[in-house]
Amino acid sequence: MKIMVTGGAGYIGSHVAVLLLQAGYELIIYDNHCNSNPKVIKRIAQIVGKKVQHICGDIRNESLLSQTLREYSCEAVIHCAGLKAVGDSVAQPLVYYDNNVAGSLCLLRAMHVAGVKTLVFSSSATVYGIPQYLPITEAHPFGATNPYGRTKWFIELMLQDYFKVSGDFRLAILRYFNPVGAHESGIIGEDPQGIANNLLPAVAQVAVGRVASLTVWGADYATPDGTGVRDYLHVMDLARGHLLALQRLQDLSCFTVNLGTGIGYSVLDLINTFAATNNRSIPYQIGPRRPGDVAACYANADYALELLGWQALFGLEEMCSSAWHWQQKNPQGYQT
Repeated sequence: MKIMVTGGAGYIGSHVAVLLLQAGYELIIYDNHCNSNPKVIKRIAQIVGKKVQHICGDIRNESLLSQTLREYSCEAVIHCAGLKAVGDSVAQPLVYYDNNVAGSLCLLRAMHVAGVKTLVFSSSATVYGIPQYLPITEAHPFGATNPYGRTKWFIELMLQDYFKVSGDFRLAILRYFNPVGAHESGIIGEDPQGIANNLLPAVAQVAVGRVASLTVWGADYATPDGTGVRDYLHVMDLARGHLLALQRLQDLSCFTVNLGTGIGYSVLDLINTFAATNNRSIPYQIGPRRPGDVAACYANADYALELLGWQALFGLEEMCSSAWHWQQKNPQGYQT
């Protein structure tokens, strides 16, 4: 079976690509590298021991998408491409709607034209917004508090509307929580461009001396230590969720599942665990809350276990140690 992975050179997409290739699937990675590094393609090949096919393209280029899907005889798409920084989306909402929503529409039309009828969509728990209850189940109402989350929400609605009228379209929507960590090889990992917006890569950059100190955005939330609480999920657990979802679509036409550990850790929990696990000092200071952030958010992932046989295998210590292994081997990320 041949799969197109959009955003396959990105943080999540690259780990998904490794697992798919190791599971025997053929892949074509489609990525414009606006938020990834072309070196990732060779590093994926290094891990799996085979050449990786790659098209440099934008998901808003509908004709190139259609051409690629037909030329490579793709039978399914795993859609990981998209801009993903919450704060950036607040500052540049039109950029996010154009790339994420319009790009996904182009992809869906290209799939329709090419006759590709299976899609795994990498969504996000940000679609839930401020939690009305915890842990969050898939039945939780939508309520995204920032443009990034709303783009994921709108894409989900568009995909479900298309599913209702398509007849034979197969759709899996994966609402993942906070992916962290890196592949055990330390060859691929999270390498944000510019200032790191996500917590663990920011911590790792401080640990390696790339950044002097960390800013904790808000310490006055209604949480045990005042800092934000999140459900951190090892990226390899997340990648395995994509693989299992693709396999489940062979006998089930449409489903939506949460992917998370079900455990909420605060910002300070993560900082302290990283410091203890890796024997590093992490200096930090408290800053103001970021626009669009919520106090606490963590998953009920029971349905993923029931439907996919999926549950998180890695704990917070393993997330922190794998992130540090990646950062040590790549102090300047993919520019090393």
